[in-house]
Parts: sequence; structure tokens; C-alpha cells
Amino acid sequence: MTPADWPAVRAIYLEGIATGNATFEKSAPDWAAWDAAHLSHSRLIGRAGDEIAGWAALAPVSGRCVYGGVAEVSLYVAERMRGRKIGRQLLAALVEESERQGLWTLQAGIFPENIASVEAHKRCGFRVVGVREKLGRMDGVWRDVMLMERRNTML
Repeated sequence: MTPADWPAVRAIYLEGIATGNATFEKSAPDWAAWDAAHLSHSRLIGRAGDEIAGWAALAPVSGRCVYGGVAEVSLYVAERMRGRKIGRQLLAALVEESERQGLWTLQAGIFPENIASVEAHKRCGFRVVGVREKLGRMDGVWRDVMLMERRNTML
């Protein structure tokens, strides 16, 4: 992913936000803020022909060095491309890249209603750690977040 990809990546992120089941966020940041919040490696773009169909990236879970090998997954697929297994392919590639980079744990916080994302993560080796009940409010409604994780199988 490059800064030139950002307009398409941001548009896909906004489509995810609009579903109400992808993130607590209400808007997408500008490139500089997004870039600063994510690891510089493991930023993937999925394409269908010349079109960006989805993206995946990792963010650090903590600034403490002991958690340096733990990252949080972001995975988004364009609305018109959903149902084509693009998300699962991106996630599988992200897992491989994270292991090449030496990460030992990937985690994902997913709204339980986002069944497609939960299933993609399960198929890529993630397990459910638990459900964090009423973790945050969205439009005045308490939302649960399913915590999933995957350990590096190379360690």
C-alpha cells in the first residue's frame, strides 16, 4: 500500500464504517494519521484487475516493547467485491507476511454481527478468545466485541 492507494483504501474503509458492523469509528482519517497508526510493513492491497478490491494492515497494540510482536488486524473489502473470498485471501497473505516480519500474535476485535469477518478469521487460524461485553457505545447502543487471536505457528 502506498500513499497513492489511499483514496481507494479510504473509500473502502468508509464503506465498512457505513455498515455499522466494522468499527466504532465514524470517519476515516487522512493518510498521515492512518500511516502513523499502522505498522510500516504488512500493508496489503487486494486487486480485481486494476481496481483495489480490499486492503489489510496491522497496527501495534501497545508502545511497550514486550508487546512488539503483537499487532491488531484491519481488514476491509469493497462493498461490490464482498462474497468473493477476497477478505480471506488478504487475511491469509497478511498472516504470512506478519510471520515473515517476526510477529508472534495477531489479534482482531470483531463485532459478533460481522459473521463474514468472524468466519474469515477462523478459516485463517484465529480462535475466539472471548467476547468483551458492552465494550463501547455506538449511536447510543452498547456493542459487544469478539476478541480473536492467532499465534505464529513458526515459533
